[in-house]
Order: sequence, then C-alpha cells, then structure tokens
Amino acid sequence: MQETSHSFVGRIRDSLEDLPSKERRLADFVLDFPGDLASYTASELAVLADVSNSTVSRFIRRLGYESFDEARRQVRAEKETGSPLFLSEAHATSESASLDGHLQQSQRNLTATFAATSGARIAEVAQGIAGANRVLVVGYRSSHAFAVYFRWQIIQVAENTLVIPGAGETIGEYLAGLNPGDFLVVFGMRRRVQQLAAVIAFAAKAGAKILYITDSQSPPHPKATWTIHCETTGPGPLDNHVAVMALCDVLATRVMDLKGATGRKRLAAIEVAHEAVDEMASRPR
Repeated sequence: MQETSHSFVGRIRDSLEDLPSKERRLADFVLDFPGDLASYTASELAVLADVSNSTVSRFIRRLGYESFDEARRQVRAEKETGSPLFLSEAHATSESASLDGHLQQSQRNLTATFAATSGARIAEVAQGIAGANRVLVVGYRSSHAFAVYFRWQIIQVAENTLVIPGAGETIGEYLAGLNPGDFLVVFGMRRRVQQLAAVIAFAAKAGAKILYITDSQSPPHPKATWTIHCETTGPGPLDNHVAVMALCDVLATRVMDLKGATGRKRLAAIEVAHEAVDEMASRPR
C-alpha cells in the first residue's frame, strides 16, 4: 500500500479526475456505498458496476493497493470506526426500516450493556462521583450531547459539576487545575476525536478519578479508573445510543441516593429559586 495516510474514499476522490471512463463508472458506484466493498469479491464488484475484472484490478492498483483484498481490509477497518458512510448499505434491510426493528435492537443493546456491567462497578463509580470535590464531564461530537445530559442530571445534587471545555475555551485550561479530589467523566462513543486519549492520560497523571464510557467496539483506556462499554449497534447506518442514556440515568439516580440529606437540601434550594423567579410552569398551558 503506497498511501497509508489516505482513507479509502479519500484515495478515490483524489483520483477521480484522472480515471478512464470505465474506472470512473466503477468509482462512482463504489462512492455511493463504500462499505459494501467489504462484502464483495472483485468479480462480484465488476458485475455490479458493469465493468470487467481487469478494470477492477487496474482501479485498485491506481488507488495504491497491492490487491483487492488489501483494499477490502481497509474498508472493513474503516467500517469499525462507525462512519455512517461506511455503514450505509445499498439495500436497506427490513429491520433497519421498521419500528419493530429499532425497538428490538434497543432492547438488545440495553440487555448486553447491563449484562456486562456489574452492580458493584456502578456503585463504585457513583460513590466516586458523589464524593468528588468537582465533577468534570467531557464529550466531543455526538458524545457532547451525553456529557451535557449527564451534567444536567448530576448538577441537581452536585453543584460543582461542569461540562468542559465551554464555548471559546480550551480543554487545557481545565486540565491544568485537575487534582486528586476531582472526578472526570469522559464520553467517548465512536467516532472519537484523536485528543481524547491524551485528555484521559493527563487527568490520570494529575490523580483524578476517571470514568470512561465508550462503545462496545472500542478498547478500554489503560489510564481510566473505570471503563464502561455500551452496546451501540444500530439496525441501520447510525449507532443506537439508548444504552448510553440508560446508563446516565442509572448513575445519576445512584448519585442522588448517595448524596442523601445534602442532595435533598440542594434540590429544595433549587425549587425555592425556581419559584422566586417564576421560572417553571406550575400547570399545563
């Protein structure tokens, strides 16, 4: 392989303008559903794209691969990163198109996630969060939504809870102040940004406790205090995050229980503040 820094799709796009007509037809076909390449033989691809086997061979070599199998291995690896482009299929299954298919997959994900997560681990994590001086929550891309949601739940009883970094801020501005009394919650669902591993390593060096929540396809981070894997398989090209949200609920509920009287005092103070500024609707309008 000559251009190891290029993705499969990137190689095709870089070559489009220079391709002969038949190879261009093949390229256009592959670009529509690049993930399908992992399932085809070279001969099957030739038939589907209406080109010859020799055209497929020339096309693959032009992209810098030594063989069709080498290209297929890269496509399989890129599918594992969770890119919807590579998970899209030319022919959607009936399961991906049906409501029942989505509901059944959600149930499977919930069952698999909590079967692999012990009650003792949940208790340890919740105790760490409840006893921390500060709880800092990190999540990039789709994981940012989980970070915001988890913080919103925890802040009901744990005042010093932040999603970092904020708008216009850098993560380093927060990492610099980490200490052993802090607890870092890291959401790292695929596809992750590259800096996430460095963030965890830095926090571990500072002595903070770290919970790393990631998908079942990803390895644990060796520096995280705890890693919890969530099953995110979807019936279609998008990951299903039902289990992630359920885990947030389980952890937040346990933290609220552990906070006891202190947590209830804060909840009461929040309600007083809501009433003072007439912030919440008292009845349906």
